[in-house]
Amino acid sequence: MAVFIRSLSYAHNANTTSPALDAISLDLPPGSRTVIVGPNGAGKSTLLQILAGKRLVNAADIRIKDRDVFRDSPPGVTFLGTEWAMNPVVRGDIVVSHFLDSVGGYRHKERRDILLDILDVDLDWHMHQISDGERRRVQLVFGLMAPYDVLLLDEVTVDLDVLVRDDLLQFLKRDSETRGATVIYATHIFDGLNQFPTHIAHMAFGRLVTPPSPWPLTLGSALGAQFGSSTLYNVALQWLKEDREYRRELEKNGRKTRGALKDQTVPSDSETFYRKYDYSH
Repeated sequence: MAVFIRSLSYAHNANTTSPALDAISLDLPPGSRTVIVGPNGAGKSTLLQILAGKRLVNAADIRIKDRDVFRDSPPGVTFLGTEWAMNPVVRGDIVVSHFLDSVGGYRHKERRDILLDILDVDLDWHMHQISDGERRRVQLVFGLMAPYDVLLLDEVTVDLDVLVRDDLLQFLKRDSETRGATVIYATHIFDGLNQFPTHIAHMAFGRLVTPPSPWPLTLGSALGAQFGSSTLYNVALQWLKEDREYRRELEKNGRKTRGALKDQTVPSDSETFYRKYDYSH
């Protein structure tokens, strides 16, 4: 298996009663492309960060290419997350061409040039002068120009326009099919994604509600019997609606509610203060 996880639980706070990940187990074969569907806070980013070795876990079996992620770190694993573009180092006054050369772009010239064209990146851009979306494109060139065996994508296409995103997904799909690279992709944008995955999975409340299941759906599968020939967008929408309904049921039974404080009869200290000194009326 390219990715193997057994009994993975993780909590950001040792005293919490709601772990970020709760008894996650999955298997992903080489060459698979898995799209993970789930609401904000489902645990998707935490899962990918653990697979990338960025968060330490002791009591779980987590392997990539049959090597322990923490004790025998496997080569060929690329993680691309949203925090990169906010790093002050990559927001400094450095020309894109110099930046890519400084991280070895010349060693992967063919792939780098393909990605520069797909992502429409100008080598003369200065990193501190470009938009977040353009900086995201540079990140993708930076992260994808070296061949990988396992690619962990966490929402990094959210800033791309639809044409660039579609071209990038086609590149990733070809890369997976020709080199047997494995891709795990957590995203909230499902339009135009129908032809990309080989598997889909559903995460909610730190649990793997639906383990990676073959895509497109077949009538003989459990998901096929439930959804028929639905698109990935419609399947994701239904899962997210179920997650929201389940959360609201939990809130009715004592879980802390989200949204406005509808039953608040006593004004907060801040409200009292600002009412006292509000001269706008």
